[in-house]
Amino acid sequence: MARPSKYPLELRRRAVRMFAEIRGSHPTDTAAMQSVVEKLDIGSRETLRNWLKQHDIDAGTRPGTTTEESAELKALKRENAELKRANSILKAAASFFAAELDRPHTRS
Repeated sequence: MARPSKYPLELRRRAVRMFAEIRGSHPTDTAAMQSVVEKLDIGSRETLRNWLKQHDIDAGTRPGTTTEESAELKALKRENAELKRANSILKAAASFFAAELDRPHTRS
């Protein structure tokens, strides 16, 4: 299971907005990213780069799995695992009771 982000959603959105605003005033995208990272005290440029990439995917300007799709897949995988567990329990119970019925019973 992935660990939750230590950065709140609002900070991530703010960083993406800041990058878009200051992008033109820096010679390279890397310099603009570094500026945002330093101003908002984000761990690394790579963290911001991932947020920017995910923002582009969510906006539909880049191919990939959106945040909503990812959350839906995660929920479906969790549900699938739970159904498999329930199914294995039911199979075990069915075989146990079938074996009970097959045993000869002596009447007292």
